[in-house]
Amino acid sequence: MASATVSPILPSGHLLGSLYTPPAGRAPYATKPRESRGRLFAEDESPTRTCYQRDRDRVLHSTAFRRLKHKTQVFVQHEGDYYRTRMTHSLEVAQIARSAARVLALDEDLAEALALAHDLGHTPFGHAGEDALSAASAFIGGFDHNAHALRLVAKLEHRYAGFDGLNLTWETLEGLVKHNGPLAGVARPVAEPIARFNARWPLDLGTWPGLEAQVAALADDIAYLNHDIDDGLRAHLFTVENLLEAPLAGPRAQALLARYGDIEPSRFIGELVSAMIGTLVYDLLDETKRRLALARPESAAEVRAAGGALAGFSPAMEEEAEALKRFLFTHMYRHQRVMTSMNKAKELIRDLFAALAGDPTLLPADWAAGCGAPGDAATAGVVRDYIAGMTDAYAISEYSRIFHKEISL
Repeated sequence: MASATVSPILPSGHLLGSLYTPPAGRAPYATKPRESRGRLFAEDESPTRTCYQRDRDRVLHSTAFRRLKHKTQVFVQHEGDYYRTRMTHSLEVAQIARSAARVLALDEDLAEALALAHDLGHTPFGHAGEDALSAASAFIGGFDHNAHALRLVAKLEHRYAGFDGLNLTWETLEGLVKHNGPLAGVARPVAEPIARFNARWPLDLGTWPGLEAQVAALADDIAYLNHDIDDGLRAHLFTVENLLEAPLAGPRAQALLARYGDIEPSRFIGELVSAMIGTLVYDLLDETKRRLALARPESAAEVRAAGGALAGFSPAMEEEAEALKRFLFTHMYRHQRVMTSMNKAKELIRDLFAALAGDPTLLPADWAAGCGAPGDAATAGVVRDYIAGMTDAYAISEYSRIFHKEISL
C-alpha cells in the first residue's frame, strides 16, 4: 500500500480525513436547543425538528433569502451567470460553517441558520448600494445591513398570521446582530433598528455571541476571500501572475504550478480554492481549539462571558488574510471595470431614494400606506426599507419606470 503524503499546499502535518474526526455529541460550550431562551411570540415547537433547525428552514423559505439569488456580490447580476450572487455566497458560507461546527461539536443547525441569514439585509449592488443608501438616508440614521437583516426577520417578512417576521429564536437573533462581536460599548453607536428591538427583547449587546455565530462569521471571511479570487480570475481582473505575488494565495498557487504545470484554468482555480479553504479552515479549527483549551468554558453562557472571541484565526493567519484582503481591494474591488459599474449603481440608488421619498405615491400601494408626508422621516424610512429589499434587476426596472429612461451598468 502506498504511504500517505502531505500535500505541499495544505498546512504541514494535516492529512485529509485523519485529524478532524467529528466528536460524538455536543460539547458543553455548544448552544443547546433545550436551553434556548425561546421566541418573542410563543409557539409550539416542531415534534421533528429542533428550534434551530426550524429557524434554518424559516430563513430558507423566506422571501428575503430568495431575493439573494438576484443580488450582486461584486459583479452586477447580468455580467455573467457563473459569478457569485449573495445566495451562492451564503450557501458556501453555510457549508463551511456547518463543517467547522461539526468538528468543534457545536450546534450545526444554528451555525447553518446564521450563515444562511447573515447577508439577508444587503441592498442591491453590493457595498456600493449600501454606501449610497446609507448616505441618502443619513438624516434618519443611515443604513446598516445587519440592522436591516434584523428588521427583515423581526418585522418585514409577512408569512405567518400570528406575528410579523419569522419569529426566530433568541440565539439566532443574537447571532445575527452580534456575529462580528459586541455592539454595546464600542465606539460606533448601535443602529437604531437594533436598539429599538433590544429595548423590546434584550439581546445582550455587550457580550460576544455563542460559538456558532463566531464560527459563521469566520466562515464568511473564508468563503468570500476564496470566491473573490475565483471570480476575479475568471473575470480577468487580475492574472495568475498577479496572484503569485499575493499573500496567502501566492505560495499555494506556486505549489500548484510546480505540481501540475500549465493546467486548464478552471482546474487550477478549483485546486487553488480547495487548498485555500483547507488552509484557512484548519487554522480556524486549530486556533479555536487552542483558545477553548485555555478558557475551558463549560456552557454557552461562559462563552458569552469570556470577554473576547473564542473562535478565530491564529495571529499569523489573521495577518495573511488581512494582507490578501488588501490585494483584492486593489486588484478587484477598485478595478476600473468594477468601479465604473458601481459608481453608476450609486447614482441609481441616490436618484431612486430622492424620487420615492419626494413622491411616495410612486411606491406600491402597500408600501405607500406606511408613509407620512413627502420627505419626512417616516416616508424616508419606508423608502429605505423598500430600496434595500430590491434585487439588482428590480432596482434597474424601477429606475426605468420612474425616470422613463434606461440605465446601463
